[in-house]
Amino acid sequence: MSITTGDARTAAGPGTAPGPRPAPEKRRTRGARLGRPAVLWAGTALTVLVLTWSVTAGTAGAGLLDVWRAIRLAVLGGVLERDFAQTYSIIINLRLPRVLLAFVAGAALSLAGVVMQGLLRNPLVSPFTLGVSPAAAFGAALAILLTGGSAGSGSWLVIGSALVTALAVSAVVLGLASAKAMSTATLLLLGIALTQLFEAMTAALQFVADENTLQAIVRWTFGSVNNAGWGDVVVVGACTLAALPLLLWFSRDLNAIAFAGDDAAKSLGVNVTAVRVGLIVVSVVLAAVVVSFCGVIGFVGLVGPHIARLAIGADHRYLLPFSFLTGGLLLVIADTVGRTVLAPSVIPVGIVVAFIGAPIFINLILTRRAAQ
Repeated sequence: MSITTGDARTAAGPGTAPGPRPAPEKRRTRGARLGRPAVLWAGTALTVLVLTWSVTAGTAGAGLLDVWRAIRLAVLGGVLERDFAQTYSIIINLRLPRVLLAFVAGAALSLAGVVMQGLLRNPLVSPFTLGVSPAAAFGAALAILLTGGSAGSGSWLVIGSALVTALAVSAVVLGLASAKAMSTATLLLLGIALTQLFEAMTAALQFVADENTLQAIVRWTFGSVNNAGWGDVVVVGACTLAALPLLLWFSRDLNAIAFAGDDAAKSLGVNVTAVRVGLIVVSVVLAAVVVSFCGVIGFVGLVGPHIARLAIGADHRYLLPFSFLTGGLLLVIADTVGRTVLAPSVIPVGIVVAFIGAPIFINLILTRRAAQ
């Protein structure tokens, strides 16, 4: 028999407590739902503050007013005074594209990490699980070797070679996985095998390279945004900003796969195979584009999503945009530390991120084992 709240109150009499309240779990869920937009807005505000601080950080002594003045001149035009010309050039041509490239690259890697972890239902995978990073490193090293080191790490030849190689290897892996109906564990093992193969091939290229070429290859594999330009920002930023709404469109399907599993997701009407292949392709493209322009930068796609989960939860409708912010902030902060802690020397951002990400990753592994 079903009794409404009003009937229950009447039947109980005036001396009893009012009708049933919402369960504590429901109240907590409602509070979390109301708090998530606030967390997103707070993260956005923090992002703006950190980006501004990062542009001002350095030995040139540019302040907030200088940054605002330089941006206003670049956007609206005006008379560039001689005593401000050097500061303007440093902000607009060096620091601003560097900071923005670090942000969009970190955001792309973090988005790709969220997607891979959700689709494969494994919090310990990253965008490079399918061998994207070592394949791109091999393509870049091959281009540098064939040009005798004359093609720098920021040249379009190196970028194109790294991108084509990474995408080709990813296409082969996904094609084999689809044709052979591989399980998630088999797909991960295939990615590990390809990682070892391409790392060995890159090492072989380094073995036969001369000193100058070897230096160029090693600098690229460190991962950095030292040669950032506005063209790099436009390409990486456009890919990242185009991927975010697409991933959000499939966020409910991603929730179903990640939380309920394939069978339950199919019962909810999700085309699991199509969604998994399509979103993996998007994440692979994001990772390949970033690696092609910035070199090998690990841990952002692994650590960024976990930081976001701690702050906003595992619902991909909120996790995706917040991971966009946390990944970008992580790489911006790492790059700022790398170029200021030993100034005027610059530590590549890939090294700084590894120092930050490795302890977090180790803690994640130990925590996961303890939970099991």
